[in-house]
Amino acid sequence: MAINCAEACINGCVLGDKCPNLEYKAKAAKFISETSLDQMLEMADNAIRKKRMEPPQWVLPEE
Repeated sequence: MAINCAEACINGCVLGDKCPNLEYKAKAAKFISETSLDQMLEMADNAIRKKRMEPPQWVLPEE
């Protein structure tokens, strides 16, 4: 049974131990436990700076 996790799991995972995304949960928990808040803020600042340096991308409406 496939579900749309973005919609079904808004208030938490509905599949529990059968969740197909458990490996990502473990990676995220490891990242959070091993990375200081200052490092996370620096990463976010660098990402924002990089995004601002990119040329604008135009989205044209479909006709």
